[in-house]
Amino acid sequence: MNYVPHTAEDRKHMMETIGIGSLEELFKDIPKKFRLKRALKLPPPLSEQETLNLMQELASKNRIPAATLRGAGAYHHFIPAVVGHVISRSEFYTAYTPYQAEISQGILQAIYEYQSMVAGLTGMQVANASMYDGASALAEAAVLAAKTLGKSRIVMVRSVHPEYRQVVRTYSWANGYEVVETPFTGSGGLDRGALLDSVDDKTAAVLVQSPNFFGVIEDLAAVERDVHAKGAWLVAGFTEAVSLGLLKPGGEAGADIVAGEGQSFGNPLNFGGPYLGIFAATGKLLRKIPGRLAGATVDREGRRGFVLTLQTREQHIRREKATSNICSNEALCALAAGVYLASIGKNLRKLAWLNVQKAQYLRKKLSGLPGWGPAFSGPVFNEFAVRCPDPAAANARLERHGIVGGYEAGRHYPELSDVLIFCATEMVSKERMDRAAGILGKG
Repeated sequence: MNYVPHTAEDRKHMMETIGIGSLEELFKDIPKKFRLKRALKLPPPLSEQETLNLMQELASKNRIPAATLRGAGAYHHFIPAVVGHVISRSEFYTAYTPYQAEISQGILQAIYEYQSMVAGLTGMQVANASMYDGASALAEAAVLAAKTLGKSRIVMVRSVHPEYRQVVRTYSWANGYEVVETPFTGSGGLDRGALLDSVDDKTAAVLVQSPNFFGVIEDLAAVERDVHAKGAWLVAGFTEAVSLGLLKPGGEAGADIVAGEGQSFGNPLNFGGPYLGIFAATGKLLRKIPGRLAGATVDREGRRGFVLTLQTREQHIRREKATSNICSNEALCALAAGVYLASIGKNLRKLAWLNVQKAQYLRKKLSGLPGWGPAFSGPVFNEFAVRCPDPAAANARLERHGIVGGYEAGRHYPELSDVLIFCATEMVSKERMDRAAGILGKG
């Protein structure tokens, strides 16, 4: 039986109300050449058993690698079982935006605790809980700076993740802002002179990623004073959230905004998403940052409770004048991150240090292969770039043995066509790193 939500009389009344004579008029703004003129070519419906068989057949085609030696914005970390258990509870799994605070205490408390942990890790005063991913979070930071300061120039280092830079350019293009990219040096880090030469009185924000796309740790404090002296904001970006457990956070280095990807905190790789954008800022931006803020208070009987302190869904009100178009709630991904951080606690520092040690071991093993060597001299966290004779062939050899190899830097940096970017997390054992190096050494 077909489900028809509206009767003919309902549809007639609605069309009269909005002043149209036919449903066709609703689509008049879409050129006819783009409209489908036939029925969708869909297969016949399946029973529950047939559907399950089909999905199992499709799932069997997935190849699960024995080891992953690639990061580039998506990191393979261990996720404690408690994370999946908590976020699968119906009161969390089905929760959307907690409009009615009095009956949403659980999710509001989870958001509040997540925000508190993020603020502490980033060294900032306030953090939100509703960003799509690291790329859009960084772009939102750039746009926020430009609209707040009334300036039209965005400067970012070329060692920022290439896909993040593309998103920043797209957001900037939509808002009419100019984007200037500055080079990196032989260390793999930013070129301080070129960066500061690009900052003028029209510059709203300077975007720096640390660890950057090559895994190199940037000295944010070295440029903070000069950036602020020229009236611009410093935005500290990141793709590997675990680094926050060990490295000096952007907030302590004087950044105005810290934005990046939180996927490493309890969210699986999952074929590319959904991920978790992290956005933290100084207290002066409390009422300007996009997304939602949950706060703690007390009721009239003095009992602690939680409320939705700020909800900037301002696109409904200000439209094109809004500082953000953030709308969809990322609370489930933020909840996973919160549960992960609560379960790992102070061990996050030990985990981060383990990642450093793993990367140094693999870097030494690969750099000792004939024709291989470090691409940059700067200090790294758990990613690093190495030069090799044939990146594509090297990855093909690893793939034949069930190992995901390094990221081919030449995809975005023509001058680095002989460079692979590897990553080693706690999920990669010494034996597997030795095996990978052995496979590549036989090439």
